[in-house]
Amino acid sequence: MALNLEAKKQVVADVAAIASNAQSAIAAYYHGMDVEEMTDLRKRARSHGVCLRVVKNTLARRALENTNFECMRNGLTGPLILAFSREDPAGAARLFKEFSDERREVEIKMLALDGALLDVSDVERLATLPTREEALAQLMGVMKAPVAKFASALSAVQLKFVRALAAIRDLKQTG
Repeated sequence: MALNLEAKKQVVADVAAIASNAQSAIAAYYHGMDVEEMTDLRKRARSHGVCLRVVKNTLARRALENTNFECMRNGLTGPLILAFSREDPAGAARLFKEFSDERREVEIKMLALDGALLDVSDVERLATLPTREEALAQLMGVMKAPVAKFASALSAVQLKFVRALAAIRDLKQTG
């Protein structure tokens, strides 16, 4: 069904709003996916904080103007699905990696992060980055280690002193 001018303007405005709040974007070929696979991909996208949009390329080009993803405009050709990561920069990369591992290979055409068009091979590296919560947990572990070691060292001195006193007591009792 063809869109009228008002519907096209609304699609451009919606995609532009999504793109202006996104941290990263991926454009991937969806050609050959059936309805069940697309539904599964959309369901997983919601759990990853990723917004998926299938938009005509001409409308997508207009929507990406004046956003961090303007660098993707020239590569929008063919049947593409746009994935915008809103919460986690690696969310879309994780989504497509997980989907490719379990269902079918998705051909990623473009990857953009903070206004820079990255090589498609960087999707794998981006997908393996820790989430914000994982990174904070790792940081807390690193920050906690010196304090824990210091506390352990302080208690070791007291333990050795108590053991030495116990050994002297044992010597006096036996001797």
